[in-house]
Amino acid sequence: MTKIQLQKINAQQQPITVPYLGLVCITSDQQVRFRTITRTRYLKLSLQQREDTLKELYQHNLRCLDGALSFCQKQNIRLYRMSSALFPLSDMEDEIGANILEQMSADLGKIGQKAQSLAIRMVLHPDQFVVLSSDSSEVVQNSIKILARHARTLDLLGLPQSNWALMNIHGGKSKRGEKLVKVISELPPGIKNRLTLENDEYAYNAQDILAVCQQAKIAMVFDAHHHICYENLDTYNHPSIESTLLAARETWSNPDWQLVHISNGDSGFNDRKHSDLITAMPDAYYQVPWIEVEAKHKEKAITHLQDWWLMPNN
Repeated sequence: MTKIQLQKINAQQQPITVPYLGLVCITSDQQVRFRTITRTRYLKLSLQQREDTLKELYQHNLRCLDGALSFCQKQNIRLYRMSSALFPLSDMEDEIGANILEQMSADLGKIGQKAQSLAIRMVLHPDQFVVLSSDSSEVVQNSIKILARHARTLDLLGLPQSNWALMNIHGGKSKRGEKLVKVISELPPGIKNRLTLENDEYAYNAQDILAVCQQAKIAMVFDAHHHICYENLDTYNHPSIESTLLAARETWSNPDWQLVHISNGDSGFNDRKHSDLITAMPDAYYQVPWIEVEAKHKEKAITHLQDWWLMPNN
């Protein structure tokens, strides 16, 4: 397929001619690792112990985040998906974690400035507990609370309130498109302006999510592997891949920010479990600016993809 040159808009306003590949959270080796704490253990601590524990943990993870950016720079990786558990329990009712992050605002700001200086895009994928389509109002309100906490962290990092610094989620409970649109339309701008929705392999196919995104006026993150699993396709070059990708692009306020996901099946083409490396890619993906690589071997999968998929087309 003929490679289409795209003008990319990034922190340095430099054009490139191939898609940027993104690292998801950690490395397969031990270079990028974060620490966490369970809610059960946390609740056994005194208030002072909670504050001391979270402060030390957040400082450690912030240093690791700084290291993750340095790693991406060395590996020529221009997109980094932060872990949703970067600052665990920062949304607790005691607000200890939230207050600590406010106190660390200067340090968080420096990380955001570093990402900008390195022209590394930072995005986020909140965990599976965010279900805006739930029948339970309590679940929906808790989901919004989680998103608000993530949005505040992105603010402290100095990242824009746009889908450049996106927060990507799934549709959640199936056949609740109208509910999704309603809930999203009522979200505060700091959340809604960053929010994107991704098609999945179980509840919301690509056309379902595309329709929600069009109505809610937010961007769609297209996942080719979820699409082939849901539709039981036998190739990444099925015409629906390109047509849906291009339709999804229309939902982005800036098409040069369009982000897609790629993974391969582990034991077979339609296996939902992710493989170690990426050995098959849609030809249509040469047309997209940003690709998150969802493979078990992380940075090794990116290097492998650069070698066999990108290099022959340079």
